[in-house]
Amino acid sequence: MKKLTLLLAAFFMLNSAFAQSLSKVERKAASQYMKWSTKEFKKSIKGLSEAQLNFKADPDKWSVKDCAYHIAFSEGALRGALDGTLAGAPDPAAKAELKSTDDQIKGMITSRETKVKTMQPFEPQNTGFKSLAEALTAYDAKRGMLMDLVKTTAKDLRNYVVVLPFGKMDAYQFTLFIAGHTNRHTQQIAEVKASAGFPAK
Repeated sequence: MKKLTLLLAAFFMLNSAFAQSLSKVERKAASQYMKWSTKEFKKSIKGLSEAQLNFKADPDKWSVKDCAYHIAFSEGALRGALDGTLAGAPDPAAKAELKSTDDQIKGMITSRETKVKTMQPFEPQNTGFKSLAEALTAYDAKRGMLMDLVKTTAKDLRNYVVVLPFGKMDAYQFTLFIAGHTNRHTQQIAEVKASAGFPAK
């Protein structure tokens, strides 16, 4: 009986170890990337006046505030896609078909060389935010939840595949994608601030 108890204990310990799918290195890398993208975003809008926040280089261009609204809304919407994927079953076979590396995923989403028109629900005027403060509160809540997921989840994020209109990636890579999305539009904020006519204050 004692031997059986020890065998069962060993089995559950081994099973628990396998459930901890992300290594400490992976968890740290994702957490640092999220912290960095958040820091850069917050720094890009710090101290801006209402005139600066609302300035548009052209009527059809986004303002700094528009970019912030889009970042905040996307943080929640993309997290919804992640949760939907994790609610299903892991798919190692689909994972085996993925070719992109983590660095390639980050490079793809942060590159401003290719401009993509966002889907209608992600347009700043459709996000439902009434102020920058409201948008930042929503962003902070969702980003905090994402960081908690990466730090604590026992799910094998590498074996869940997120399907997007433009391609597929594993769930861990998708957390990097979400963080990289923030940086993509932080770069857009920098472009707005560098535009001719941007208010001095």
